[in-house]
Amino acid sequence: MFVLSKFSDLVRIEPSKFSQSTEEAVEDEINAKYANKVVQDVGLCLCLFDILEVGDGLIRHGDGGAYINTVFRLIVFRPFVGEVLVGWISSCSEEGIRVRMDFFDDIFIPKEYLFEGCIFVPSEQAWIWRTEHDLYLDTNEKIRFKIEQETFTDQSPQGPKNILAEEGAGNNGNNGNGNNNGDENAQQQMLLHGGGAQNLAPPYSLVGSCQTYGMGLVTWWD
Repeated sequence: MFVLSKFSDLVRIEPSKFSQSTEEAVEDEINAKYANKVVQDVGLCLCLFDILEVGDGLIRHGDGGAYINTVFRLIVFRPFVGEVLVGWISSCSEEGIRVRMDFFDDIFIPKEYLFEGCIFVPSEQAWIWRTEHDLYLDTNEKIRFKIEQETFTDQSPQGPKNILAEEGAGNNGNNGNGNNNGDENAQQQMLLHGGGAQNLAPPYSLVGSCQTYGMGLVTWWD
């Protein structure tokens, strides 16, 4: 679930922090820049683990800050496909279940990845696994699930030309010979954020499943 990732960056130290030791000032800047941030194709950075190298401070013309080349390692949240995690159900819908963890919310379990025989009850906003006894998958319950897929979404700013090109491509895909298969990943991103095209997809999201022995509510198997 957690990995160590090595980074190299040019860290700027404000003049107001020159009274601190170099390592302490660098550590503060690294945590401020990376903590709770998603790095594309790396994962969710949580905090600094250690500093491997600290270069000499350089000052640029017209800038009172010191720039230091630094090599360091961060603790990163990036579970592997097939890993089993535990979280809490944040909401249920006809499309599936949204799950949250203490530090990460963008987890979705589609209805196709639930136990066979599961049905959604709109009046209770919950899923029920039909067995000898009805087993409820309800909001705020602790759930065990397996990671099936991860998705990174580039959220870099786009210029007007890129936006128009994407809109044009989308219109072409919906017209013509009617060969519109849809994008399963895009649909799952929309479901994670309650659905409209105006909602921005999260930079990092996970798709889970509950289909094997031991999965589902933790209390079922205690």
